[in-house]
Amino acid sequence: MSSSPYAAALGRFKAVATHLLPKESYGPLLAAKDLAEIAKLLEPTAYGSELAGASAQYQGVELLEVAVNRLFVRRNRMALDAAPFAGKAVVAAYLRRWDVQNIGLILSSKAQNRLMTAVETFLISSRDIPAGLIGGAMTLDDFRQLLAQPTLEAISAALVRFGYGAPLLPLLDGYQRSHDIFPLLQALDRDYYARLLEAIRHFQGDEWVVRQFVQSEIDLKNALLVLKGKDAALPLDEVLARYLDGGQFTRNQAADAYTARGLPEIVPVLEARFPHLSEGLARYDESRSLVGFETVLARERALRELKRLRTYPLSLAILFASMLVAELERTDLRRIVYAKVYGIPSASVEPTLIVPRL
Repeated sequence: MSSSPYAAALGRFKAVATHLLPKESYGPLLAAKDLAEIAKLLEPTAYGSELAGASAQYQGVELLEVAVNRLFVRRNRMALDAAPFAGKAVVAAYLRRWDVQNIGLILSSKAQNRLMTAVETFLISSRDIPAGLIGGAMTLDDFRQLLAQPTLEAISAALVRFGYGAPLLPLLDGYQRSHDIFPLLQALDRDYYARLLEAIRHFQGDEWVVRQFVQSEIDLKNALLVLKGKDAALPLDEVLARYLDGGQFTRNQAADAYTARGLPEIVPVLEARFPHLSEGLARYDESRSLVGFETVLARERALRELKRLRTYPLSLAILFASMLVAELERTDLRRIVYAKVYGIPSASVEPTLIVPRL
C-alpha cells in the first residue's frame, strides 16, 4: 500500500510545533517592561534569527513587526510547499488572504493620507517579500508600485492585472461621494471567500473538513457584524447588506436573532450557536467594548477547529491546522506588542490571548 501524500506534511507540522512558543512564555512577555525586553525574551526562540537579521534596519515596534511577520510567512510557506499537487491550489487560495490584507492596509492608509513609506514596514516578511506572495500573485515591487500611486482610484486600477481590481472599480464613485473605505474592504473580503470556497469545491477528497473550517471563519465575522450592528442600533437591512455569504450562520438566522431588543438581549440568542458568548457581557457592561465577544468567538472557534482538523492528520486538514496555529501565535504576539506601545495594562490584554488557552 502506498503511503499518504500527506505523511510528509504531518512530519513537517510536528517539526514546526516544536518551535512554537510554549504557553508559559506568554506570561513573561505580558510582564515585560518595554519592547526591548519583549525582543530579549524572544531571542532564544524561533524568532531569534529573524530579530537578528532585521535589527540592522529596524528598531522598536518595527523590528518586532518585521520579525514576527517573517517567521509567520516562513511557516505558511512550509504548508504550501508540503501540499501535494492535488491540494496546493486550495492552500494557495487560502493564503491569498495576505494579499487581501496588504491591499486593505494600502487602501486604508491612502484614504487616511498616511505616509506611504511607513506602511511598507508592515508588508515585508521573510526574504524581503510580501506576505501575500506565498499565496497570491503580487511581489514586493508590485506593492511598492501600489504605494507610489497618487490616489485610491489609481491603486484600484493598478490592481486589475492582479485580479483584485474588479471588485473595487464599481465602488469608486460611491467612495468619491462618501469617502467611506469600508465597502471597498468588504468587497475584497467577499471576493476572497467566494474564490476560496470555489477552490475547495473543486478539490476531490477530504475537502468537507476544510470547508467547515472556512465557513466557521465566515460565521465568526458575521456574528461580530450582528453584534456591532445591534450595538450601533443599525437597521437590519444595513447589517444584512454587509453580510458575508458562504457560512452556516445564515442571513435568515441572523435576521431572527436581530429581533432582540438590544445587545444584552441578543447575546443569549446567539449563544445557542456560538457557545460562551455571554462571557463578553461583563466587559461590554463595563466599557461598552465588543472585545470580550470577539475574544470568545475566536477562542471557541480555534478550540473547535483545531480539534476537528487534527482528527484527520493524513489529509489536507493538517496543513490548515498548521497555518491556524501559526496565525494564532502571530495574533497573540502582536496584541502583546501593541498593548505595550499604547500603554494598555497587561490585565486587559491577558484575557484576549488565545494560544495560552488552547
